[in-house]
Amino acid sequence: MLRLRTTTSLSVLALLVGIAGTAWLSTFTDAWNGPTPTSASHVDKVRNVLRRHARPAHVQAAAPLRDPVTNTAAAVPRAEAAPALPSLTPIDMPSLPGSLFGRTASGHGRVVLRLSVDGDGRAQTASVAQSSGDAALDDRAVRMALGWRFAVPADHPAGLTGQLVMRFDE
Repeated sequence: MLRLRTTTSLSVLALLVGIAGTAWLSTFTDAWNGPTPTSASHVDKVRNVLRRHARPAHVQAAAPLRDPVTNTAAAVPRAEAAPALPSLTPIDMPSLPGSLFGRTASGHGRVVLRLSVDGDGRAQTASVAQSSGDAALDDRAVRMALGWRFAVPADHPAGLTGQLVMRFDE
């Protein structure tokens, strides 16, 4: 019984010291309004980095794309610019098969794709909404995105159509 009284007394004493300490420290911060609110406080880190490092898109005439495997002309469909497409978030991004030299030798640029995603998050169709100016890079972006999986919001159980910005650096 003595242990129970001692433990209870020490617990109450610790609680009172904590309350008194909090009240004392609050006197130093009662004029502080807290952190400044930001408009995008909930944006994930990847999109934040992409916005900081975004490059202006090159506007050039679209050349017919070549399929790198068969080396025949295979035109990738071009999408019309749609102003209100949601941004898609990839959750599984396997790389394309091929040599490391083939991947690094393809150049750099920014490609904006228009994707249709099913309810499971798999890309069904992909088209270039804004070209990088390099046909091989545009083709590579389309082939990569068709193998990826994307996050599907709960309010779109059947899938959705959105855009994906892809940056390639050398």
